[in-house]
Amino acid sequence: MLSDLGFTDLRTREPISSEITRRLVRYLISGEIQPGERLPSERKLAESFGVGRSHVRQAIKSLAILGLIEVRQGDGTYLKRTDSPLLPLAIEWGLMLGVKRTADLIGARQQLEILLAGLAAERRTDEQLAEMHRLLLVMKRSPGTDEFVDADVALHLEITQAAGNQSMIQIMRSIRTLLEVWVHRVVYTPGTAQPTWAEHAAIVDAIEHGDAAGARTLMEEHMVRALARLQSTLSEHEGDEHGRPRVTSPSAEATTAGRAQAG
Repeated sequence: MLSDLGFTDLRTREPISSEITRRLVRYLISGEIQPGERLPSERKLAESFGVGRSHVRQAIKSLAILGLIEVRQGDGTYLKRTDSPLLPLAIEWGLMLGVKRTADLIGARQQLEILLAGLAAERRTDEQLAEMHRLLLVMKRSPGTDEFVDADVALHLEITQAAGNQSMIQIMRSIRTLLEVWVHRVVYTPGTAQPTWAEHAAIVDAIEHGDAAGARTLMEEHMVRALARLQSTLSEHEGDEHGRPRVTSPSAEATTAGRAQAG
């Protein structure tokens, strides 16, 4: 039962959404609900937690990012799996603290990737460049697939290797699993694979020609667009206070994109 898991004893030592997310995870792995089954409604969860539905919705978003649950518009939220290897890493890196913290972490990665792209343009070897082109070809031939995701992540790591900074290499390796989460989240959205490939191709071209400034600029543009795409996939799962899908107007979409570019 939900009440048996202490959901109503929320503490203030960390954000409410973080505490709710952790308690929701405990419920999901308790065995009371099986993969493929539907979770209690947002209203019932909010009542059990003793908080507003917006906090529950934010926690659900965090778990959806991890692939632990699936939000089906107009149908409910379903448990996908309880043995995700991403779960402990997500807790460690802060994904469980909510979507805002996830965006903050992506922002930190953004600045690192920009620096790495410039260094790669100055230091890359012919072998590293050949591997980048091979990975681009894989991406081009397999849009919307796991192969695309793997090649996307591998390409970013190859650029990191080409930069030649061991400390940065270790950092990027540490967040590799999170990169896979983000790319998986976006790549299956129709219409995103081709622009994602084109952005990577432009970055590799700048690296090939030793254009450090161009590589940094193109990587920054890619990261901004990638964040906007992630935010777009998250907004698709938002509903109104009654749990209904929220319709986003064109002006609101423009505002979201502008905020992403400013970030």
